[in-house]
Amino acid sequence: MKVKGDTRERIIQTAAYLFQLQGYHATGLNQIIKESRSPRGSVYYHFPNGKEELAIEAVKYTGRSIEEQIKESMAQILDPVEAIQHFIGVTASQFNDPENVEGIPVGLLASETALISEPLRCTCVKVFKSWANVFAKKLIQHGFEHEEAEQLGITINSMIEGGIMFSLAHKDKQPLLLISKQIPVIVQKKG
Repeated sequence: MKVKGDTRERIIQTAAYLFQLQGYHATGLNQIIKESRSPRGSVYYHFPNGKEELAIEAVKYTGRSIEEQIKESMAQILDPVEAIQHFIGVTASQFNDPENVEGIPVGLLASETALISEPLRCTCVKVFKSWANVFAKKLIQHGFEHEEAEQLGITINSMIEGGIMFSLAHKDKQPLLLISKQIPVIVQKKG
């Protein structure tokens, strides 16, 4: 794992990675301090409310990173179906090396903490919504009504999240590739 940036950024990147690898409950602050090569007091200085606050920042960090990847895919390809399929393909290609899959902390943290941490749950919801909105914006640009595009964005994002979980469980990218094949059926072209 490569971490870069100032101490705060290193702590967030390390936490995001460890939450992805081990989950929220199995990751302790001492391990994050050690892995990020940060002074003990820096975690408490930057995140005075503890692990939950750090997890929220890790989710936001991951959310921004994945949102940029989605935007990049949407900008590279004009056709919305092909753009969405491209993003899914890029995501699926990460399963050639499953330990380095990005974006998982959001799904894992949401499922692991939704019933015990309202602030963390709400942060996960915001991140999921931001991703779905990128898909929706692409669809609106290509003739879809706002409400339909929003619903499709949520559906597509939900399918991808589910596909990631299936792919992790199977240690195989095929579930994501199957979702990619269904995008033309779900996104009926306008025009």
